Amino acid sequence: MKKFFSEFKAFIMRGNVMDLAVAVIIGGAFQSIVSSLCDDVITPLIQYIIGMITGAQSIDEMMQVLNVGPISFGNFISAIINFIIMAFIIFILVKVVNKAMAVGKKKEEVIEEVTTKTCPHCMSEIHIDATKCPHCTADITE
Repeated sequence: MKKFFSEFKAFIMRGNVMDLAVAVIIGGAFQSIVSSLCDDVITPLIQYIIGMITGAQSIDEMMQVLNVGPISFGNFISAIINFIIMAFIIFILVKVVNKAMAVGKKKEEVIEEVTTKTCPHCMSEIHIDATKCPHCTADITE
């Protein structure tokens, strides 16, 4: 059972799973913006234009003839603000998850392999396997 949960944790913490979750949430929030634009702005404008073509004298008369309410820019702006707030919260959550993932990982110590040594005669750096210094031509003894 413990192995199952550790595998599940590794699956969730992979970057592509987090990216997919963010994409789904942002896509849902953006869908509300598109719906609000269509329902609250574009549809009333189209109905208004049709009402003008039919010969209604005032906006109120057109609204009554078409049985449509006024253009709801407030709903559209509200959907945009909702999207921005949701995107900001998701941004903060992703930053926290990334930081938590970084804390859990151990930093790998890089052990550099020694490939050079110093010539005892001229103090220049030479290859570790050299038996003669290329700078001062002195013989190098181990």
